[in-house]
Amino acid sequence: MKPIQVGLLGIGTVGSGTFNVLERNQDEIRRRAGRGIEIAMVADLDTARAKSVVGDKAKVVGDAREIIANPDIDVVVELIGGYGIAKALVLEAIAAGKHVVTANKALLAVHGTEIFKAAAEKGVIVAFEAAVAGGIPIIKALREGLTANEIQWVAGIINGTTNFILSEMRDKGLDFDVVLKEAQRLGYAEADPTFDIEGVDAAHKATLISAIAFGIPVQFDKAYVEGITKLSAADIRYAEQLGYRIKLLGITKRADKGIELRVHPSLVPAKRLIANVEGAMNAVVVYGDAVGATLYYGKGAGSEPTASAVIADLVDIARLHDADPAHRVPPLAFQSHTLGAAGKDLPVLPMGEVVTSYYVRIRVSDEAGVLAKITGLLAEAGISIDAVLQREADEVGGEGSTQTDLIILTHDTREGNMDAVLAQIQGLPTVLAPITRIRKEELN
Repeated sequence: MKPIQVGLLGIGTVGSGTFNVLERNQDEIRRRAGRGIEIAMVADLDTARAKSVVGDKAKVVGDAREIIANPDIDVVVELIGGYGIAKALVLEAIAAGKHVVTANKALLAVHGTEIFKAAAEKGVIVAFEAAVAGGIPIIKALREGLTANEIQWVAGIINGTTNFILSEMRDKGLDFDVVLKEAQRLGYAEADPTFDIEGVDAAHKATLISAIAFGIPVQFDKAYVEGITKLSAADIRYAEQLGYRIKLLGITKRADKGIELRVHPSLVPAKRLIANVEGAMNAVVVYGDAVGATLYYGKGAGSEPTASAVIADLVDIARLHDADPAHRVPPLAFQSHTLGAAGKDLPVLPMGEVVTSYYVRIRVSDEAGVLAKITGLLAEAGISIDAVLQREADEVGGEGSTQTDLIILTHDTREGNMDAVLAQIQGLPTVLAPITRIRKEELN
């Protein structure tokens, strides 16, 4: 059978890894796919670099549209990234009747609905396993392996940069700014790390996970996004003393009135497996009604781990290339005619409607009656307290200090109620600094 002909757009870190793994494991891949998969063309603005990677094994061009216009190319692999030219090229490839593989989570999280609709109309596949959690096959698990389940929730460490930073803060007792500089020096963080540390990258991935898990349209604009820049070494230390670790989680959950879609730092019980995921590793927990909790762990980035996911998509396309489009696995797991109805029935909830529990740290004057006043306000708001930890003043501010930290853990409450009572507490004259609030996820 004639090999599948692939055109590669971009041959940077992931592109070169894809080329190298495909070359190295060609025989094994052919046995699994039932036919060969060959990268016939590569487009990159830096043609000299591209030629140094592929040699004479593929044609190198400087214009990606040469690949799209080539009638011999069956699949276009988009590894450019971003929202701009990548979107135009993906839509042009679809219009030309070519299947698309992409690692571009930002593109799909924002424009996925348009792209998937265009692909359905042309009868081509858009595959994106590499867009979420690198080499971990979480998309395939949700879309195929767990298809018998009603998914209840998904929670994941899906950004390696932030997990590395939080691990270093915990291990070394350092504050965020110090560890960020070290992460940049080691290459774990970009020169401009905004998308990572502000939670945007994780939110792109959580948006795709949510759409697949619950059969709703891609809705990145409705995700709640909060990063790790305001976390302090003190909070990580206090969490540890209480039996928790702080992780940046992407969470999507089925609730009574809709779907939660949120990214933020979370206290996770130290006994949970996901709480012990360290360094730049990724992990995702999926809870289904039939199977219970399942955990997926591995490298979430890097040249060959991400290439592994890209090639897995190419193998799927090779297997299904000639299949009736109606018999292929839908990109968002649910049949396209059901997505609209599901979206109306399951709105993404505003953060104020989310119900969870909380860790609250309040810097207060070390004087009588302060704790009673604060716990009284929480009681009036109907917020139940799980635990209270009060630090010695000397520990917080040094010998002779007149300030102390109150750490309060709550039971589940509505976020809107917590916002209101924290505003009241912040206004007390005995509260001396902005209150730190971190959501607590038991992940039962």
